[in-house]
Amino acid sequence: MTSPAFLAHILIVDDDRALAELLADYLRHESYSVETVHDGTAALARLGASGPRPDLLILDVMMPGLDGLETLRELRRKHPLPVIMLSARGEPVDRVIGLELGADDYLAKPCLPRELLARVRARLRTAAGSAPLDSVEAGPLRIETLTRTALLHSQPLDLTGAEFSLLMALATRPGQVVDKAVLTREGLGREIERFDRAVDVHISRLRRKLADAAPDAPAIDAVRGLGYQLIVGKTAAPSAT
Repeated sequence: MTSPAFLAHILIVDDDRALAELLADYLRHESYSVETVHDGTAALARLGASGPRPDLLILDVMMPGLDGLETLRELRRKHPLPVIMLSARGEPVDRVIGLELGADDYLAKPCLPRELLARVRARLRTAAGSAPLDSVEAGPLRIETLTRTALLHSQPLDLTGAEFSLLMALATRPGQVVDKAVLTREGLGREIERFDRAVDVHISRLRRKLADAAPDAPAIDAVRGLGYQLIVGKTAAPSAT
């Protein structure tokens, strides 16, 4: 008997076992391979285990013991895989904290499984990359699209999936102002929402990483009311956005 061809492997981390299984069953029905664990410690152990790693992580914020934010903080030290966070707390500050820690997307609970599926598809499409170029160069920055690696003076940058995609969207248009709606679509794999600050948070993190990596790294300038542009030959500096 031929094994089914799964679209991707997803790890769900949620202490609500009934909800985790509900979401897992829904995603399995859509041809994803899914496994569940129910606390942050188990999630980190799974990611550290040998064998194939998940292609995407769905991570609940409010869990006993090691909560979702602490789990995210730990996993981002080693793992760049896309992370979608779920939280029963829909406060904007919670969303910002999650994004600042390296989450790629954030959904408030309860969420419709169909909406989560759309976010999963978007994140996996973005992670897979859609640029036809093998590489893009902007000054000392080189982006390898096939391996989704960004190199500054030949040294790899530690970027999340969303940060890489945003950098790619800017680097393919050096000196041009890229609208936030375009950055949201190409960098986060979804349409921009009202009062959406996700791109701003990711760009702020990306700026800091570029500035910390090299003084002559390309800079990302904000153009008020329009978007962002990548400037080559200007000293990068951290900036709150």
